[in-house]
Amino acid sequence: MIRVLIADDSAFMRKVLSDLFKSQSDFEVVGTAVNGQDAIEKVKKFQPDVLTLDVIMPVMDGLNALAVIMEQCPLPVVMVSSTTQKGTNETIRALALGAVDFVSKAGGAISKIDTIKDEILAKCRLAAKTRARRSFAASKPLVYNPVSPNIESTTRRVEVRRRTGLVLGQKPTINRTPAITAPVRKIIPGTGKKLVVIGTSTGGPQALQTVITRLPGNLPCGVVVVQHMPAGFTKSLAERLNSISEIAVKEAEHDEIIKPGQVYIAPGDYHLRIAPAIGGERKIVLSQEPRVGNLRPTVNYMFDSAAQFGRDLISVIMTGMGSDGCEGMKKVKATGGYSIAQDENSCVVYGMPKAVVDAGLADEIRPLDKIAEAIVDAVRR
Repeated sequence: MIRVLIADDSAFMRKVLSDLFKSQSDFEVVGTAVNGQDAIEKVKKFQPDVLTLDVIMPVMDGLNALAVIMEQCPLPVVMVSSTTQKGTNETIRALALGAVDFVSKAGGAISKIDTIKDEILAKCRLAAKTRARRSFAASKPLVYNPVSPNIESTTRRVEVRRRTGLVLGQKPTINRTPAITAPVRKIIPGTGKKLVVIGTSTGGPQALQTVITRLPGNLPCGVVVVQHMPAGFTKSLAERLNSISEIAVKEAEHDEIIKPGQVYIAPGDYHLRIAPAIGGERKIVLSQEPRVGNLRPTVNYMFDSAAQFGRDLISVIMTGMGSDGCEGMKKVKATGGYSIAQDENSCVVYGMPKAVVDAGLADEIRPLDKIAEAIVDAVRR
């Protein structure tokens, strides 16, 4: 039995949603809340399996309530938001705070529950199976040094020996404030040709915030992302990530050349593939070809197109339901590409990475907060 709490300032919506859940044999409505503060108190009191949370409410809105809930008593949350621009931006913020998913109110308010009732039920059932994650603050970006790890480590060993007096037979000395010697900067051939592709789904906005905010602004290659998300939301996701990251982030455009130090997010409802362009560059090609497994965009579609770049490709698979990305990763590995998978413990849903790991396709399995580091290391090699 899935115990659900409903938080909405509209008495009409509380009644409609309550009736919907009560009509299902696998749901139990444990209570309703009229605002964010009420939701916090009732989450603590009833400890539901899932919370449906409106965004715009009096006393305390859904975003502030979500931040408190995910910090004090995290649980799976499904946001109920309007499709207005303001509602879209707030939904992206909610997903970054740790909400599992969202349902859009058609036309700004749910007036025809029949049109979305299946979506509400499906997303709440899925949410009940996920792991609630406290939000990750935007991280300090890594520093990109295009240095051979061997050269850098040798430089550090020599410097340590110099500081401690282990050079030319000198006696060791203690230096509590040692000078820092800049490493020898040797650009590794081919690093400018690298390409990073990332695929994710449920839990992805929060995971992307953790990874992208840690990527350095001088990353010498482009990053292309497929996040399962409907039209109208990916632009807000890109804008939010751009505002808190050192690396530039934007929604991808058709025929756009992929530039270093830039992250491109596939627009909702468009497949994205990567194709060669004049002068050895790569470009983004968008299309509305038929959905694959009811998805558009799909990670498989992007991975499949990127596999042609062989050893220059770094593919990353992160949290998400299902197995999208696994078939594409097979082609990536067949052509010599490198693969990084998010580990089980840090995933909201360990579906997409699990499929890749179980198929033996992951070169590295990393927790979420170490994926940016793994990407930078792979680009440097």
